[in-house]
Amino acid sequence: MIATALGARVVAVDVSGPALQLAAELGAEVLVEGGPDAVRRVVDATGGGAHVSLDAVGSTDTAVAAVSSLRPRGRHVQVGLLLGEHATPPLPMGMLVAKELEIHGSHGMAARDYPAMLDLVASGAVRPGRLVGSVIGLGDAGAALAAMSRPATTAGVTIVRLEPGP
Repeated sequence: MIATALGARVVAVDVSGPALQLAAELGAEVLVEGGPDAVRRVVDATGGGAHVSLDAVGSTDTAVAAVSSLRPRGRHVQVGLLLGEHATPPLPMGMLVAKELEIHGSHGMAARDYPAMLDLVASGAVRPGRLVGSVIGLGDAGAALAAMSRPATTAGVTIVRLEPGP
């Protein structure tokens, strides 16, 4: 949504059909189902590789695929930490050097960038409410957290509504 608002041509990659559909509704021009052939499909769709890749999943497979889908002098942004067995993904260093790629890590947006982002929200170019997939009560939060370790069956973020006490 943000990339589209800033004028980028967005290629969305996901293993979840509902997530890809939401990406299309939010402005993605090309949808690629994740899998063994995803890198080739991204490279083909972008005429030689993406200028920027963004991985917020945090798995070895997504990090390697994202870097592999870049064009020469492309940039990869890894959002959040890769944990456990994914903490040290085997990135293709030969490709990284040969294509002069950049890799950036991000924990989130710097506070100095909030005004520009809030301007996009105020203008309607970015509508965070469209990212809400479901709203659940506090009693359902445990099951929702446990479900995060399995493939998603719905798209969007889950909001936990605090239920009033007795």
